Amino acid sequence: MTIRYALFLLITLALTAFIGYGTFATARLLRTWRPDRNLLLLPQENALRVLLVLACVGLGLLSGVDQAVLGWQWRDWQIDAAWGLGVGLLLAGGFYLATRLLVHWGGGRFYSPSVLEILLPTSPREFWLVLLAFIPAVLLEEMLFRSLLIGGLSSLASPLLLIIGTGIAFGLLHSPQGIWGMVGAGLAGVIFGLLFLATGSLVAPLMAHYVANSVQIALALALPR
Repeated sequence: MTIRYALFLLITLALTAFIGYGTFATARLLRTWRPDRNLLLLPQENALRVLLVLACVGLGLLSGVDQAVLGWQWRDWQIDAAWGLGVGLLLAGGFYLATRLLVHWGGGRFYSPSVLEILLPTSPREFWLVLLAFIPAVLLEEMLFRSLLIGGLSSLASPLLLIIGTGIAFGLLHSPQGIWGMVGAGLAGVIFGLLFLATGSLVAPLMAHYVANSVQIALALALPR
C-alpha cells in the first residue's frame, strides 16, 4: 500500500464517520425538535454538501485508483440512466407500499415517519426547491458510499462484501426512523451498490437514488399517510 493510498483510505474513513455521526445526530434531534423551516433548504447545509462532493472528487484523485473503477465513466450513460430510472421507480413504489402496511399493522413500532414529515415541502415552490436540494445530497452519498467505499476500496476486499458492508452502514444511519427505516435504507444501499457494480458507472445508482427520493416525497404529499 502506497502512502498516497493510505492517506486516501484514512481520510475517506474519517469523512464517512463524520457524515455518519452528523446524519445520525441530526435525525435523532428531529425526533423531538421541530424546526421552523425545511432543513433540506438551508443554504449552509447545501453549501457544505457541495464542498463535501468536491472533497470526494479530490479523494478519488488522491487514491490513484483508475477512474473507471471509481465509476467515473459515462460511455453508456443513457442506458445506465434508464436502468436507474426504472429501479428508482420500483424502489419508491415498493417502499411506499411496505411502509403503509407496516404502519397499519404495527403503528409506530416498526417505522417513525417524523423525519420524513419534517422534510416534506409545504408549497409547490418548496417542492421544486427540495428536488433541487436532493441533487447535492444524493451526489454526496453516491460519491462516498459507491465510488469511494466500493470502487476505491475494491483492491482491499471483494466488491460484494463492500456492497453488503456499505448497505449495512447506510441502514444504520437511518436508525431513528425505526426498524423498517434501517432495513429499507440498507436494502436500497445494497441495490445501489449492485447497480454500481453491474454498470461500472455512478450514473445508474445516482439516477435510482434521486428518483427514489423524489418519488417518495411526491407520494407522501399526494397520497394519504
